[in-house]
Amino acid sequence: MAGSRTRRAGFPYLDENDRFPFPDPESAGDEGIVAAGGNLSPGMLISAYSQGIFPWYSAREPILWWSPDPRFVVLPGEIRVSVSMKKFLRKNSFTFTLDTRFRDVMEACAASPRPGQNGTWITRDMIESYCRLHELGYAHSVEVFRDGELVGGLYGISLGAMFFGESMFSRADNASKAAFVLLGMALEERGFGLIDSQVRTAHLESLGGRDIPRRDYLVRLRGLLEKDTLKGDWSRFFRLNT
Repeated sequence: MAGSRTRRAGFPYLDENDRFPFPDPESAGDEGIVAAGGNLSPGMLISAYSQGIFPWYSAREPILWWSPDPRFVVLPGEIRVSVSMKKFLRKNSFTFTLDTRFRDVMEACAASPRPGQNGTWITRDMIESYCRLHELGYAHSVEVFRDGELVGGLYGISLGAMFFGESMFSRADNASKAAFVLLGMALEERGFGLIDSQVRTAHLESLGGRDIPRRDYLVRLRGLLEKDTLKGDWSRFFRLNT
């Protein structure tokens, strides 16, 4: 692999308007792996997400493309906000922004230790590729600041009325949870129907995340992709109200 375009020998770079037909996600094995190889060019990533597939692999391994069954999702209208979180948000301990520090958020997510994980799946090639999607207007971040310091955030991809959450980090209590809650509320107001969280985490389960069958996920995905994509700087479209 060479350069920020994540070329791999024998596989072409696809721009944002190119599409690649992945195998049917329903053909995935028990682990949920649909395919291996390719690259992380914009057209490949957009093709994957629009077909219910996402990349997840470790450095020095081939790119693996996944579509697990069941799929862990959060419905924006079903986010559980505890009484303590409501009180916390009313304190205005943090300042929230959208799409101001995308690369920094990804770097922080990559550097955050994960229970049961040795290292990170957010490789250098992933960072460069998703930053390119951010430049193109498809990838977005929420930043959380306290006293001018970046203390939390999350990032993901948006297509149609879908948000595909990728990762989050927190250097202060409740920072990433508050970012997720406020983003979910904003997405609901704009008519988004689903937040794809890919695989189960206790953190998001506490906020209302749940498993649904992959078949159901793919049906919902196709319907939500018929909506227009809010492409570009999301600070033009959303306000994160505390």
